Amino acid sequence: MRKFFTSESVTEGHPDKLCDRISDACVDEILKSDPLARCAIECCAAYDRLLIMGEVTTNAEIDYEQVARKTIFDTGYIHGSFAYDKCRIDVAVHRQSPDIAMGVDRKESADVKDSFGAGDQGMMFGYACRETEELMPLPVALAHKLAKKLTEVRKCGILPYLRPDGKTQVTVEYDGKTPKRIETVVVSAQHNSKVSQEQLKEDILKHVVSIIPAELLDNETKYFINPTGRFEIGGPEGDSGLTGRKIIVDTYGGRCAHGGGAFSGKDATKVDRSAAYMSRYICKNLVAAGLCDEAELQVAYAIGVAQPVSVFVDTFGTGKLPDSEIADIIVKEFDLRPYSIIETLDLRKPVFLQTAAYGHFGKEGLSWERLTKANDLKKYLK
Repeated sequence: MRKFFTSESVTEGHPDKLCDRISDACVDEILKSDPLARCAIECCAAYDRLLIMGEVTTNAEIDYEQVARKTIFDTGYIHGSFAYDKCRIDVAVHRQSPDIAMGVDRKESADVKDSFGAGDQGMMFGYACRETEELMPLPVALAHKLAKKLTEVRKCGILPYLRPDGKTQVTVEYDGKTPKRIETVVVSAQHNSKVSQEQLKEDILKHVVSIIPAELLDNETKYFINPTGRFEIGGPEGDSGLTGRKIIVDTYGGRCAHGGGAFSGKDATKVDRSAAYMSRYICKNLVAAGLCDEAELQVAYAIGVAQPVSVFVDTFGTGKLPDSEIADIIVKEFDLRPYSIIETLDLRKPVFLQTAAYGHFGKEGLSWERLTKANDLKKYLK
């Protein structure tokens, strides 16, 4: 029986991703002046207007509208009703609820790491596998590369008729758990009114799809380039956008479970973000150390409580030790209290805008992608 798995990605100009980018641009701007700020910023975009909403507690003073217009410009919206200098922007941001703040800033413990509670309840997941060099699933890794390339050829002028909105999708055929070949590639690219569909398809195949390794393609691989036809109206002008609506694109392309919490617009006291990053860090180091070939980790928290209420790991039969022993190793070797996660991954810095498109995982330069624990974890193999 043939086995297939599909993952998608979207460009930074997709309306949902544009909202993610604006939310994280606001968070970064706040953290530049106030690393201890609390942020939960969301955006909603539709046709010719943008709403920036949420709760922020900070000493920093920022111009949300200015940050948003710069982000819209940088993303490429210089035409149409949602152009950076034409769209209407409304700001509805208030201070963080004192009830939430009280849970985060618990004072009962003399140890600051215990007195700093989780910003919310919930469960977060991390994942890693050996399918790619960056230890990510191949379908989502390729989908991100296609989406990023689609943006690159637009911005550098190779395909100047392209516009910011776009989506990609890759279906991989597996032999057991080993990627064998690419079954299907889908690319939908927003464009101006002058280019023909024939020219667009030829250009996308030549300049975008060509980044897929040739050994994964064959005569049976199917290509769908703008399969619905013309795609001239895109972005918020064509469909509404909302922060946090692309959580599967942001993570592992559907390969593993998801707790449901979005990342963008949140500071690191929100375990939706920080604990998901820490879970990826743990899984990647476990796989790199050779303790397993695949790992999915779940951690769960209660609001205001520092220690997670549960830690669960599944190595899908690839573990060199029983999963229960690997879970014990995780608890012993990694401090999963929110304060410690922030310290370990250095999450007080303005690093979040770079995560808001093309995935939060598998990228170079991010602290949760480092393999700083892998060598130490190898001791458990003896």
